[in-house]
Amino acid sequence: MVRVKICGITRSADLRAAVDVGADAIGLICDVPVDTPRDVDPSVAADLAAETPPFVSTTLVLMPDSAARAVDLARVVKPDVVQLHAEFDTEELQFVRAETGCKVVPVVDADDEERAHEYDDVADALLVDSTSDSGAGGTGETHDWEQTRDLARSLSSPLILAGGLTPENVAEAVSTVDPFAVDVASGVESGGGVKDHGAVRAFVENAVQHREVPPQ
Repeated sequence: MVRVKICGITRSADLRAAVDVGADAIGLICDVPVDTPRDVDPSVAADLAAETPPFVSTTLVLMPDSAARAVDLARVVKPDVVQLHAEFDTEELQFVRAETGCKVVPVVDADDEERAHEYDDVADALLVDSTSDSGAGGTGETHDWEQTRDLARSLSSPLILAGGLTPENVAEAVSTVDPFAVDVASGVESGGGVKDHGAVRAFVENAVQHREVPPQ
């Protein structure tokens, strides 16, 4: 059964909306060097992580310039998972996991199969995204899902599918790729960093069509 992560949570109201419709995980983007309305201060991320109820995973999404910086931020926010948009080697990934006690999910570009296989033995999961030149996600662009399906089948790590997903296309994406999880941020927003609660509900329903989502 595919899992769903709602990323780029900036407000308590959006956190509650994601939880209420059955999201399995939420993402908190923190201290990134790109211009995004989803970036929150570490203290805000820590508060939102603390508000998240049991059995919903919290993911700290980072673009750190060093593994040590990733560790420092994780110690402040206290997430369950650290998602890393960074050109780290496998030893640095292992360092982040050892120092934080968190699961580690590196992000790889959909076209970089070599990097995906390099990380496969050390990652807790791999997030495959359509990334910008800076390595950031949130581009709103899809990629070749059939190619990603083939990649997923070649990996031992769970694959999380991101990149241009919306309530309208997520069912097709899940059917094509059969990922462990899907990840959405801008595809369920009414404005920069503000979630459209109806779109969040529709995304979860369409991603996991056989799961009953509780009525509002």
